[in-house]
Amino acid sequence: MSPELSTKGPRFVVLYRWRLHPGMESSFIEAWSRLSELLRSERGSLGSRLHYGSDGLWYSYAQWPSAQARKDAFAIGTVDPVASEQMEQAIAERYPEVVLESVADFLVAPACSGN
Repeated sequence: MSPELSTKGPRFVVLYRWRLHPGMESSFIEAWSRLSELLRSERGSLGSRLHYGSDGLWYSYAQWPSAQARKDAFAIGTVDPVASEQMEQAIAERYPEVVLESVADFLVAPACSGN
């Protein structure tokens, strides 16, 4: 059963979870950032966020206009093979992806600084 949607936020969100090799955190962040930026600018992603959890896992969620948009974006291969390999080498353990359905959205985009 799908909950009634009450916002105009993204309808397709994927949650990713990883455990990283110790000492590889900076390399992972660099590669994840590069890939996320390119997926947004070149493949239609609506953006993503990366978090570190108190449980020692790294979490990311990516927003897409639809499941099909995400499928199409990845069907043509990686957007940056070097960054993809860099990210893979930092990952010690990968957990299954979780597809999330937005039902309420109160995130506020930070204002851009003029500095």
